[in-house]
Amino acid sequence: MKQQRAYPKAVITKKGARSADQGHPWIYDTEVLSLEDGWENGGLADAVDEKGRYLGTGLISEKSKIRLRLISRNANDRFDRAFFERRIRYAWEYRKTVMGSDIGCCRVIFGEADQFPGLTTDRFGEVLVTQTLSVGMERLKDVIFPLLYQVLTEDGQKIKGIYERNDAAIRELEGLEQNKGWYQLPGVPCPETTQTEILENGIRYLVDFENGQKTGFFLDQKYNRLAAARLAKGKRVLDCFTHTGSFALNAAMGGAAYVRAVDISQTALDVAAENARRNGLESRIGFCKANVFDYLTELEQSGEEKFDYIILDPPAFTKARKTVRNAQKGYKEINLKAMKLLPRGGYLATCSCSHFMTEELFLKMVQDAARDAKVQLRQIEARQQAPDHPILPDVPETDYLKFYLFQVV
Repeated sequence: MKQQRAYPKAVITKKGARSADQGHPWIYDTEVLSLEDGWENGGLADAVDEKGRYLGTGLISEKSKIRLRLISRNANDRFDRAFFERRIRYAWEYRKTVMGSDIGCCRVIFGEADQFPGLTTDRFGEVLVTQTLSVGMERLKDVIFPLLYQVLTEDGQKIKGIYERNDAAIRELEGLEQNKGWYQLPGVPCPETTQTEILENGIRYLVDFENGQKTGFFLDQKYNRLAAARLAKGKRVLDCFTHTGSFALNAAMGGAAYVRAVDISQTALDVAAENARRNGLESRIGFCKANVFDYLTELEQSGEEKFDYIILDPPAFTKARKTVRNAQKGYKEINLKAMKLLPRGGYLATCSCSHFMTEELFLKMVQDAARDAKVQLRQIEARQQAPDHPILPDVPETDYLKFYLFQVV
């Protein structure tokens, strides 16, 4: 006798079933043919194909174009506290393996890559900072957050609190309000400050996880910063889009003769300057508030200041497929300007954090810029995000960061 399932069925189109079979966890609203009565927004539903074949169980998002986010493909799973505890332990054991001694600051949960769709959890020393971007995870956070605290503390990690950074506009697509603040863990008093100091690559940073971008600090470039620093010894380095100074600080720590760090945000530069002071590097880094596009043009036109190493770490120029072409133009412009500024034998670090700017598109852009600049590039290294941001080959959205080191020849 066939076992009765506890969840309403969502019948999926052939296209949606094919995508699910290939490993992608998202089922779009246009791929749902029918949904049985009894479903709840943020609740669970079984996805089946038109013949009734089980595809997986996922969380329903009533208002999102992503109607169902699969969290399991095992019909025997029970979605109780023990299920989510196993998932968290699995994610944490993975970080311990791939990050080693760097687990003090790392991404603990990376959404779909850890089968927690719509949830990000970053660790900054004794604080966990979360972003909850799907209604299903919002409903489950009172189960998941205490378990995060439990799993890490039982492993000997000191965690003082969990801070929610839910001030992301994308929550509104899920029908969720924006907010931020401490999550109240049972029996755990909330810390008094929303700033902390972290240590990464031997460099100390002040992290403002209440007001900084995303969760307060970009952990995904951790090892790319080290790779960039290895080329910096004795060089004059221009760090563009420096934000809070992470590449600039790594370059200075790597022995750069001088670093100029440029960003359009004075607030970010103030934090960067404080980070330089914390590491005794303030005499070797100069900070400049400017639009990078304009600044590179001014450098080229004046010809007065020379750099032999340029780092380009811009924000995502595109967050949608329809704007990729315009983004390509922006990426090409800054890379072309940088290549023109660099002498033969100079070095270029360039990257994109947009999933929609694929590796193929990014490399084509770099090659086009090099031709227009009338230079050739010698590739030193091609890198991606740090392994605490794991990539699922069947989920291209998890593969977003492209990072290249070149020499201009």
